[in-house]
Amino acid sequence: MKLDPVSLRLFVAVMEESTITAAAAREHLAASAVSRRLADLEAALQVALFTRNNRGTEPTAAAFALLNLARGVLNDLDGIASQMREYGTGVRGHVRVVANISAITQFLPGELQSFLALHPQVDVRLQEQISTSIAQSVAENAADVGILNNGNYGDRITLLPYRSDELVLIVPTGHALARRKAVRLAEALAFDFVGMHPGSAVNNQLMRAAAEADLPLKLRIQVTSYDALCLMVAAGLGIGVMPRGSAALYRGTLAIRAITLNEPWAQRRLVLCVRTDESLSSVARLLVDHLRNPPSTTATP
Repeated sequence: MKLDPVSLRLFVAVMEESTITAAAAREHLAASAVSRRLADLEAALQVALFTRNNRGTEPTAAAFALLNLARGVLNDLDGIASQMREYGTGVRGHVRVVANISAITQFLPGELQSFLALHPQVDVRLQEQISTSIAQSVAENAADVGILNNGNYGDRITLLPYRSDELVLIVPTGHALARRKAVRLAEALAFDFVGMHPGSAVNNQLMRAAAEADLPLKLRIQVTSYDALCLMVAAGLGIGVMPRGSAALYRGTLAIRAITLNEPWAQRRLVLCVRTDESLSSVARLLVDHLRNPPSTTATP
């Protein structure tokens, strides 16, 4: 049995995009060509990967099992190609990175800038996800390196030390709490909050802490980014919680203040995650080593 890498790549695209039409557009092919490739793949494997009905195609259990295997094969093939190219001029290759918004706004801009200055022929593909999705992406070989909040994500990934950060309370400059140097969350819960989106680590922590204090969390609005949170707080729509390093980016331009949260959970650890050290390509290992030990010139808040 011979498996065509092109067919595997198209299969992964269909699984990720959910429809043949969207996958065809992503791969710049006709939908009929993608459909024919899928049929050839099913024939080669002698198993149905999709059920066809009036609503389109739906993956079978075999398709979900093949997805992880196909990603592994394609990543290995990409790794072979990139490592062979390294024998040319300089280090070449690509690294797929998924990270949470805290790492992206606080640490990665400077660290990736210094890494790419050292390795200009490496292509770093960065995507923002929440921590649980990051762990899943790395475990399923949809990403090479993840950066997420420390926690228990199962035994399919390996966690490595990375950075620490601190959650603070963000309030408008004219707010009743604005003159305080530090507050307990119970004091802040008397006010309306601007929250992060459901599933985010900050939102989950706030809900958990409010429940432990037996007080309601009054979410007036939820947003998907720290800049939107700061803009809403500055507009007087509520107060919010975010990392101190991220808040520092907006304090000079918006009428907001960052107040220390006198809570043990406000001190957090961010970690790197990989499948295993052995699974890393040479360029991915270079990036992991750089992130764990950045040059002294790298600025971090």
